[in-house]
Amino acid sequence: MHNYMIATLLVFLSLATASVAAEPAKTSVLAPVATAPVSSVAVAKDAQKAPAPAPTQAPAPTQAPAKVKPNRAITITMFMAIIAITLGVVIWAAKRTTSAADFYAAGGGITGLQNGWAIAGDYMSAASFLGMSGLISLYGIDGFMYAVGPMFSFIAILLVVAEPCRNAGKYTLGDILSFRAAPKTVRGVAAISTVTVSLFYLIAQMVGAGKLMQVLLDIPYRFSVIGVGVLMVAYVVFGGMKATTWVQIIKAGLLMTGTVLLAFLVMLKAGMNPIGFFSDIVSSQNIQDHVRMNVLKDALPKPGFDYGQRFMEPGLFLKNPLDQISLGIAWALGAAGLPHILMRFFTVPNAKEARKSIVVALFINSSFFFLINLIGFGAALYLTPQLISSVDKGGNMATLLLAQHLGGGAGSIGGDVFLAFICAVAFATILAVVSGLVLAASAAIAHDVYVNIIKDGKADQQTQVRVARITSLFVGIAAIVMGLMAEKENVVALVALAFAVAASGNFPAVMLSLFWKKFNTAGTVGALVVGTVSALALVMVSPVMTYPQKIADDAKKVVVTLEQKQAEGAVLAEKDLKALEKARVDFKKNDGGTSMVGLTAPIFPLKNPAIVSLPLGLFAAIFCTLLFRDRRAEEMFDEIEVRQITGLDIAKASDH
Repeated sequence: MHNYMIATLLVFLSLATASVAAEPAKTSVLAPVATAPVSSVAVAKDAQKAPAPAPTQAPAPTQAPAKVKPNRAITITMFMAIIAITLGVVIWAAKRTTSAADFYAAGGGITGLQNGWAIAGDYMSAASFLGMSGLISLYGIDGFMYAVGPMFSFIAILLVVAEPCRNAGKYTLGDILSFRAAPKTVRGVAAISTVTVSLFYLIAQMVGAGKLMQVLLDIPYRFSVIGVGVLMVAYVVFGGMKATTWVQIIKAGLLMTGTVLLAFLVMLKAGMNPIGFFSDIVSSQNIQDHVRMNVLKDALPKPGFDYGQRFMEPGLFLKNPLDQISLGIAWALGAAGLPHILMRFFTVPNAKEARKSIVVALFINSSFFFLINLIGFGAALYLTPQLISSVDKGGNMATLLLAQHLGGGAGSIGGDVFLAFICAVAFATILAVVSGLVLAASAAIAHDVYVNIIKDGKADQQTQVRVARITSLFVGIAAIVMGLMAEKENVVALVALAFAVAASGNFPAVMLSLFWKKFNTAGTVGALVVGTVSALALVMVSPVMTYPQKIADDAKKVVVTLEQKQAEGAVLAEKDLKALEKARVDFKKNDGGTSMVGLTAPIFPLKNPAIVSLPLGLFAAIFCTLLFRDRRAEEMFDEIEVRQITGLDIAKASDH
């Protein structure tokens, strides 16, 4: 076992070493896109020749780096420390993982306090830490709505789901749903739903991992994703739930420390004056220009229109009010259907500890998501949206850029140390979350499909653990491949879609299975299939997808407006000339293009489908239940009701 751990570490180190040794000439990942490749050496020489660059549009971003190049020794040391500590946890846990209960649920021996921190670690993902702050920095209040939504999702879990799930289930979502239904049918459909939701979430984490390593160590995106994938597979394959739990606890502690420190520095820079802080945001010329040109696509300012105030109003990202409601539904109910969150209820010894863990997680998560808002708005003010979007169009690097800026700027010891610390925290965040997701997906396949469908529940403990580890390997490989394909996506949008799928299919199935006497196999399958498929189908034809023709049409409007201004004899400012050139390039590149399903424009108007897909899933559950009545399911309701209230016949925690 130790040899496997050492081999895994060597693989990851070799990826980092190879990139450090080679460092091919390329455009900086944190610089605006250039027309030709520029080597990092050339950039460094130019910086030496011109230490005092010409002033930019506003004084705020002058300290922001054209290329984030932290102290390599510091950053690699921090990364290796994280990897060494977490691999040590895996080795420790591997010795104590001998049964299926150990692998899937840590033997039920995790306390409520520990599980609360682990759930928070599961929930505070790279999408939250990197994506939400970036979304706020680019779209203001709409990004804020993304950040506060998850705070309320745990209320539904605390009041409705936590205790019944702990008492009625064993390892997976399929255990809960199959108790009163046809086991094989329901377990198969539940496994498909679990894998779908987990992969959506996994893609988001893998994109964040790739971007993070690319920025921090100049490792190419693909090697970054592969390296992180190797580590996450090692955590799950060898350590199971016990290792995953402690990695999540460590990660949650580090993440809260980094978030509190970063938010404190933002407010310190604002003089601890929140009113002045937001007033400065509204009056920032850079933010006004960003809203006008990049968001609203106004080539020329509208007389009397306050673009700074518009940044503090909803509708820049979620333009349709129904989108905001739909997003709220997905956040509020989706967490109660997330497989990797539901699995955590099986790691505690009783329902009381399950409730306690949710209270702890609710407090930690609420604090975290509140502070993310300060970080996002601070990035918009002190870095400018232009710099953030030039680094990454989705805004995923805003938090990292802000950390370096507040630490003293590029090249300073403080800036390098703080950037390295925040990156190491984000790295730990990704490793912990992807481990939990891989474990949930592999458990669905190994426990539900292999053990209970193929083997009729007759596989021995050694075989179950071996199959679970093999499944984890293949799930990890799938996550790596899809992470490579989704490089340009905003990670927070992907997570919101995972919540929508979970809310539309899993949540109705779980709720009705626990609390409706007539609910049966047909209703369960109807909810899972219709809810999941409708959510995915609506996403594929929604504005969240990329539509090249729309990009071309928006660019054409800018070209026509500015060329007309030139024809009238006006001299364009430098920023308008750049906007004109960029619009011409965008038009030429995207004109005539279609989305991945062959559309030139979205058919479904909302970015989040939950407002439609959740009612569809609920209706399908009710309709199918009433259409195909099942007397056995009704008769067994009393038993599951007693179980979920008392915990009768649930396995006790094992001594670890």
